[in-house]
Amino acid sequence: MARTFTEPELVIATHNPGKLREIAELLEPFGTRVLSAGELGLSEPIEDGTTFIANAEIKARAAAEGSGRPALADDSGLAVDALGGEPGIHSARWAGPEKDFAMAMRAVNDKLGDTSNRRARFVCALALCWPNGDQGGEMETFEGTVAGELVWPTRGDRGFGYDPMFVPDGYAITFGEFEPSDKHAISHRADAFRKLVAACFGL
Repeated sequence: MARTFTEPELVIATHNPGKLREIAELLEPFGTRVLSAGELGLSEPIEDGTTFIANAEIKARAAAEGSGRPALADDSGLAVDALGGEPGIHSARWAGPEKDFAMAMRAVNDKLGDTSNRRARFVCALALCWPNGDQGGEMETFEGTVAGELVWPTRGDRGFGYDPMFVPDGYAITFGEFEPSDKHAISHRADAFRKLVAACFGL
């Protein structure tokens, strides 16, 4: 059985303002005070895991131990079928040190070329870690996905990352065109959060 979250504060292990904003909005109903790793001056750990879950665990553990507070980390990315799941866990790295996702989206589209298979999915892994000294902290993990098709040229300027090129199944607009509240209802992050909330917030 998963551990219940009862603490008043939660550190979000990210320096990405777009990701922080989405997570903070998803947590808003629970009255939890949210702090970011960036606000606390925590350094970003080396993400050398081979899966989304492994990298989320690395970030959550580093933030929990660095802050002395429970920490929630998200590792998410775009997995493209015709590219063998790339960029996958390297989704942020494709954007380079300047976090240029326009460049990253162009790279995805260029690699796809004229292939007719433009199926893809967004994956979100969440890791919730409590600080616990040398024991490494207690950890709960969850994973969510949303499937769809990639389009080019990109459309919309909402969201972040690869959102403007991703049309979720059952819709005609990209995540970059979605109202944020509508995206939150169906996204990979929302899927993972539903699992987290059910297990750790008792709802």
